[in-house]
Amino acid sequence: MGGTTSCCVPTSPKRRRNAHARLESFTEPELSREDSGCNLQHISDRENVDELNMESNPADHPRAGTMFLSKSQTDVREKRKSIFINNLTHLMEPRQSNTRCKHSSCSTIFLDDSTVSQPNLKYTIKCVALAIFYHIKNRDSHGGTVQDIFDEKLHPLTNSAVPADYNDQDPEQKQIYRFVRTLFCSAQLTAECAIVTLVYLERLLTYAEMTIGPGNWKRIVLGAILLASKVWDDQAVWNVDYCQILKDITVEDMNELERDFLELLQFNINVPSSVYAKYYFDLRSMAEANNLSFPLEPLSRDKAQKLEAISRLCDDRYKDVRRASRKRWSSVDNLCGVPWVPAILS
Repeated sequence: MGGTTSCCVPTSPKRRRNAHARLESFTEPELSREDSGCNLQHISDRENVDELNMESNPADHPRAGTMFLSKSQTDVREKRKSIFINNLTHLMEPRQSNTRCKHSSCSTIFLDDSTVSQPNLKYTIKCVALAIFYHIKNRDSHGGTVQDIFDEKLHPLTNSAVPADYNDQDPEQKQIYRFVRTLFCSAQLTAECAIVTLVYLERLLTYAEMTIGPGNWKRIVLGAILLASKVWDDQAVWNVDYCQILKDITVEDMNELERDFLELLQFNINVPSSVYAKYYFDLRSMAEANNLSFPLEPLSRDKAQKLEAISRLCDDRYKDVRRASRKRWSSVDNLCGVPWVPAILS
């Protein structure tokens, strides 16, 4: 038992010994990878490379932390310090605040209308604008590679003269929000497209090894929105339609922007559902840390019935899966066996 030749060697001991002798005398020569002509990389080596590059490619791996969330941590710590100091001062003084925090109770449940499958458009755009703001504010000081296609002085979006210090003044969060909101409202884009826009933006910064700053953020955001709208939405917006929104830009410039953006992304426009969910929840975490909360509304009877119908549908859909994966056990009382009988010692 356990031998490799027990099933094919005759029962004669002499013949079995001869067969073992033949097997032991034959040794297969070891061929190197170069001699065999096989230069393919082993799958384990490729997985190790992916694990090592996980930190540098957060827009491709669901377990890697997002760039905007890490850049926002520094400001969040400073805000927490100031809030802590303000709370200490308010403790010494009588409270004169009229704002009330909404809490759920047994009779009333407060929920926001934003989910991972159907995010709230207005507040998702606000969160994406805040993420871009932190990218610009906490950018690397050494900079990076310079791409002329994103330079607003070389490729202006308007006919007005570009100021000399255009690359030194950081934009405010409201300015970024107004720019993104104008594009989304005019092109009638969805909230999911905003999340994909942020994924493409961070993937561009990683692949091209560049930074986003005051002089190139508009064209980078425009290229990311242009690409995300074509990949995500079924009825994509044409490049000529953006020329109707931005009156002073030409179709040739939009085509060149899209082509160079794709080349810098290495034509990697795939966004897995795990990466999309990671960016959505990181945006919510950043919003809560910056007091940018989503609007809460009491759960109405209609919404409760819809949630109950959805839960029943999911329960019926995955009932067979849960039944197959359920652990089977039985009680001791239900065990059928030989009844216990006292032993008789003689």
